[in-house]
Amino acid sequence: MSLIDYLATSPVAWIIIAGILGLLVGSFLNVVIYRLPIILEREWTEQCAELGDQASPPEAVFTLSRPRSACPHCEHAITALENIPVISYLFLAGKCKACRTPISIRYPIIEALSALMSVIIAWHFGFGWSAVGALLLSWALIALTFIDVDHQLLPDKITLPLIWLGLAFNLSGVYTDLHSSVIGAIAGYLSLWSIYHLFKLVTGKEGMGYGDFKLLAALGAWMGWQALPMIVLLSSFVGAISGITLVLLKQHQREIPIPFGPYLAIAGWIALVWGEVINSAYLHWSGLV
Repeated sequence: MSLIDYLATSPVAWIIIAGILGLLVGSFLNVVIYRLPIILEREWTEQCAELGDQASPPEAVFTLSRPRSACPHCEHAITALENIPVISYLFLAGKCKACRTPISIRYPIIEALSALMSVIIAWHFGFGWSAVGALLLSWALIALTFIDVDHQLLPDKITLPLIWLGLAFNLSGVYTDLHSSVIGAIAGYLSLWSIYHLFKLVTGKEGMGYGDFKLLAALGAWMGWQALPMIVLLSSFVGAISGITLVLLKQHQREIPIPFGPYLAIAGWIALVWGEVINSAYLHWSGLV
């Protein structure tokens, strides 16, 4: 029996493997969340210098894989044993091995979150292409959420491939039919684009960024246009409650915009996993069925 056959016939083994894979990917997501905005900023700086016919100063190589991860305070190179998801953080008591500077607890939280979401996906979808796609979407949403929280940025390098990947999966109708997927991508983008320009026309301010349009387009491409109303309503509700709470608790200044991407990502993931259950419950509660 091959490994694929074994995982297909053993749900427990598949869930465990998905959880371990989620931990490992979560560790990589920490790198993406920290490094990708810096990489993009360097690219933009180089492009601006080229447009101005100015020679930009050479910079050290900085990619997702180079240079090797190190402590930002003492530059101690992180070894493989110090980079085991969650376990290394607990073993080191949340401090750098060399200088004992505290390490942000967000790193193991992201790793644990990735593992938890992966386990839920494996349990919900079972072993198959639908689970593979849902895992990829889940990991991308985690990266987008934390990058948007840190920088109010939803990188095209993640959102645009998500749109095409959603369409590709639905060529075979993995999550919805291709017709609904294409309309979902178009409607997802144009709906927030219209709201953005209407809000700007009325208030003279920008209520959201173009990255939000692309993220909703991606979610529409994955789940079809039918999921968009639920995603928009859920994200708006959660965003409004969170924003009001932060302002009341004085954890956020009113004049500083709150990124909308995390709420879209949360709502999109909920719709991916429990969308049909929520729709059925609503229709039953409203008496429509």
